[in-house]
Amino acid sequence: MSREILLLVDALAREKNVDKEIVFGALELALASAAKKRFNEDVEVRASVDRGTGDFSFFRRWQVVNDQEIEVPSRQYKLHEALEIKPQAQVGEYIEEPLPGLEVGRIGAQTAKQVILQKIRDAEREQILNDFLQRKEHLVTGVIKRMERGNAIIESGRLEALLPRDQMIPKENLRIGDRVRAYVWKVDRTSRGPQLILSRIAPEFLIKLFELEVPELEDGMLEIKSAARDPGSRAKIAVKSNDPRIDPIGTCVGMRGSRVQAVTSELAGERVDIILWNADPAQFVINALAPAEVSSIVVDEEKHSMDIVVDEENLAQAIGRSGQNVRLASELTGWELNLMTVEESQKKTEEESTRIRTVFMEKLDVDEEVANILVQEGFSTLEEVAYVPLNEMLEIEAFDETTVNELRSRARNALLTQAIVSEEKVEHDVEDLMKVEGMDSETARLLASKGIGTQEELADFATDDLVDLTALDAERAKQLIMAARAPWFAETNA
Repeated sequence: MSREILLLVDALAREKNVDKEIVFGALELALASAAKKRFNEDVEVRASVDRGTGDFSFFRRWQVVNDQEIEVPSRQYKLHEALEIKPQAQVGEYIEEPLPGLEVGRIGAQTAKQVILQKIRDAEREQILNDFLQRKEHLVTGVIKRMERGNAIIESGRLEALLPRDQMIPKENLRIGDRVRAYVWKVDRTSRGPQLILSRIAPEFLIKLFELEVPELEDGMLEIKSAARDPGSRAKIAVKSNDPRIDPIGTCVGMRGSRVQAVTSELAGERVDIILWNADPAQFVINALAPAEVSSIVVDEEKHSMDIVVDEENLAQAIGRSGQNVRLASELTGWELNLMTVEESQKKTEEESTRIRTVFMEKLDVDEEVANILVQEGFSTLEEVAYVPLNEMLEIEAFDETTVNELRSRARNALLTQAIVSEEKVEHDVEDLMKVEGMDSETARLLASKGIGTQEELADFATDDLVDLTALDAERAKQLIMAARAPWFAETNA
């Protein structure tokens, strides 16, 4: 019998192309599962197979737990009991007792066989998947083997992968037997083993298709910097040439559009705009919005956004159908894009100038003329007035040195006053928030700094929103919100 076991392990390992140790592990799990059926109570059994002789033996196991944590006496030992058996025992360890002469029986043997086969199938599937992943391939080409609740199971050689319904191109009608190409999106490790998940809507799929059609991309002469898609409708890719002799757009389009048409056919007719990448973000955005012409751009580095000014006749084209063009341009460039007409831009500029002028007049205690000069010279905040290098402010013809020093002094005093008021408000908010059960001063200060100043304001938050705003742990955020809502329930019960 022992020799037969060794022969069985060797044959399975060869046939399924898996490591012998995996087969031994599956065998031990199977034997342990079968042995457990010989007991009437819920016990834990470990089986051990000698790798050299094939002999197997069984052990009953108890896990050591703290005295107050024991839940299943048939599988657990209290720590003080374990110490009597094994003086060095620690919580989490196992104490074992040999089970000599234990036979698994006919039913147990059948169960063991099923467990072994399942474990071997799982190991074989994982081995096939690991072999594929080691090749670092990004595309899978295969045939739809079956459909499960709208999801397609793709078979590619010995590899089996899942193409979920939500990762298929909209209005795409895939059937069993269809040959399909898709991008390796992720590996989902479930209780049933690892599963390769595919996508046909990921921007990376578009990039990989171009790499198949355009040899210059694989050679490194061209580079796709980014891609954005509205799957099945329209897409944009940004290309850069690493060789000045090569036209990146023409090379990707191909002779008579052959290369881009091949990609479009694979993507169910999705139209692809090929954009010239530029290191200058403003120029890159202008390229991304083509063919619409841009009149001017205002870049806000802090908000990572741009105000794009276009003529009235170009506005609809720049926006695109249902906002598609500007949305794809925004995704492609990574900037938030705000489209507006010349008139809207002028109005926004005037409103901003009026706001800044009012702040200067109030905080610096100056008249409209001085405030206008500051605005015209490009000053927009009190910080700039207070801390811009002195020599730059002295270049303003309308101001002498005395005026400049006075303005800088007033700006610094105004900022100091604001800081004191802000600190007082935080202290007040912290005092109110500390009334919430379970609140600590550090968290209260964090909430106050984010504009959450009262128990009522905290109670109005949803857990996800509070986590996004403060980066608190989800469980902690939920606990504080529920504590802040306690007065609501008290009123209801009353």
